[in-house]
Amino acid sequence: MAQQVQGVIAPGRNEPVRVETIVVPDPGPGEAVVTVQACGVCHTDLHYKQGGINDEFPFLLGHEAAGVVESVGDGVTEVAPGDFVILNWRAVCGNCRACLRGRPQYCFDTHNARQRMTLTDGTELSPALGIGAFAEKTLVAAGQCTKVDPAVAPAVAGLLGCGVMAGIGAAINTGQVGRGDSVAVIGCGGVGDAAVVGARLAGAARIIAVDIDDRKLETAKSMGATHTVNSRSTDPVEAIRELTGGFGADVVIEAVGRPETYRQAFYARDLAGTVVLVGVPTPEMKLELPLLDVFGRGGALKSSWYGDCLPSRDFPMLVDLHQQGRIDLAAFVTETIGLGDVEAAFDRMHQGDVLRSVVVF
Repeated sequence: MAQQVQGVIAPGRNEPVRVETIVVPDPGPGEAVVTVQACGVCHTDLHYKQGGINDEFPFLLGHEAAGVVESVGDGVTEVAPGDFVILNWRAVCGNCRACLRGRPQYCFDTHNARQRMTLTDGTELSPALGIGAFAEKTLVAAGQCTKVDPAVAPAVAGLLGCGVMAGIGAAINTGQVGRGDSVAVIGCGGVGDAAVVGARLAGAARIIAVDIDDRKLETAKSMGATHTVNSRSTDPVEAIRELTGGFGADVVIEAVGRPETYRQAFYARDLAGTVVLVGVPTPEMKLELPLLDVFGRGGALKSSWYGDCLPSRDFPMLVDLHQQGRIDLAAFVTETIGLGDVEAAFDRMHQGDVLRSVVVF
């Protein structure tokens, strides 16, 4: 029988979010209903609210979540009721050309639940990134549920569902940071700080954090940055070159998603170095670079979707490293809040007052 729960919706472009009653159907074939225990307030949710992703309002926001599987539909074998899971927004199909080549992290046919959650009047909701977890319960494809050690705190585990995984993966998976490398991270919000953590985990010798907010730079230092640059008062390209013997960094991770900061990343890398774009641009943004510079500097220009992660491999590994004390995922949780506090959390995010606000149930 369908259930009615409370959830946070974005009713229209730039309208304040509000808590509404959501109808969650029983899981169909290949689907699961998950009781959400915690969900991070991610910048991507703000993009949805602002209409920066698409205009399929109303949205059921929230996607950076962890919880317990309540029920599953026919044919589901990967998870069972009672499993503690992190929700992921790229459930691999196993059958597309990427999956069949042994590269499931690039799956070209990721999937979501087929049924839609609705408002009580029948209005269909668009779940953010196919998840919609600012709700007491949500309906997802079973492949979006990744089992992890239930001993980890839900508020911590859920962050791997998006921002922290995106940043760590941008460094380790996409950027392939290696021992002794120099790394620059432009933009030190949650994703950028996670890239700092990933670079440190990979053995980078020099990790340069760049931002316009000294508070964020201090946080980046606590996460493992060896040097900081305030780009409001200093040319970040020149500063990064000065800190790398005049050459530029081996890997530059752009965690802002703007043409201006991407240009900085492009020119702050060493010859044959790598630029990784993990910040999410908006549809109207354009980038112009001299093609001769693209040719002459060599190296690689990469985009990092979800940190090129494979949830079944990476989530349990990172939870295990956290449990061992080798990475501190709890450091990303600035505050815990209720469902009714999401709009205010967006404001604090915009002001740079938090690394992550986490809704807990």
